Amino acid sequence: MPSSRPSWQEGGGRPYAIADTEVWDVPDPLSGRLYQLFIGLPPSYSDQSGRRYPVLYVTDADYGFPVLMRIGHRLNVEGPAVEEFLLVGLSYAKGDTGMASRRRDYTPTSGGSPDAPPGAVHGGGAAYMRYLHEQVLPWVATRYRTDEERRLFLGHSYGGLLGMQILFSQPDMFTGYVIGSPSLWYDDHEMVRREIAYAAAHRDLRAQVYMYVGEREVAGGGDPRRPNRYGMVADMLAMRRALDGRRYPSLRLRAEVLEDEDHLSVAPRGFTRGLKYLLPD
Repeated sequence: MPSSRPSWQEGGGRPYAIADTEVWDVPDPLSGRLYQLFIGLPPSYSDQSGRRYPVLYVTDADYGFPVLMRIGHRLNVEGPAVEEFLLVGLSYAKGDTGMASRRRDYTPTSGGSPDAPPGAVHGGGAAYMRYLHEQVLPWVATRYRTDEERRLFLGHSYGGLLGMQILFSQPDMFTGYVIGSPSLWYDDHEMVRREIAYAAAHRDLRAQVYMYVGEREVAGGGDPRRPNRYGMVADMLAMRRALDGRRYPSLRLRAEVLEDEDHLSVAPRGFTRGLKYLLPD
């Protein structure tokens, strides 16, 4: 249900603040980098002290965290549509630009991207996953009333690429995944090779997965104002066919091409559909 807390702000030129949120520094002791966690509490969190909540982790928190906070509340304005959840935004490393941090932390190999500037660092995905597993997940679980049997992940673009890395290496880190416009083209389709390797070693994949991509995310660009060199629609549909063909008993997979959307416009709509898929009330 919608929060009954007041929606007014402090005023006097102070920054706009989102109610029911907290920010914490959680360093990575191995890399020495400092990251922050943005915590979004469910509307009923303070009133229902015995209740545990599903927890959703979102990459690229500068954008994804405030959007998901508002979408999660908005969907329930006229009655329950999605279950309340605790939201954890995964920030970029302090001192790095957002692009530098995500290039390093969300990518699986040093193969890089043709769009990256000279000297850009890639391939830190495994180290970042270790940080999530050993530092972030235990930190959240010990401080908040989360239902650790319903731990969810959401990532878009390079964040979606990170989600695929987790899915094919440590799938039980999360029980549900929203993987948006994943950069499956990265390093000559490295994730295709990892999917094949996972299938060769496993007979099941226990996860609930929602994948989305915008209709205009096609090679050459569905919108001449935003040309796109990558065939992201074809890549996602090929990944869906591959996973469907494995016939994993425990995999629940839905993949959608969202019409009239490009790589930049599709995220809020994909977030909404992903929440409805993973957390129907």
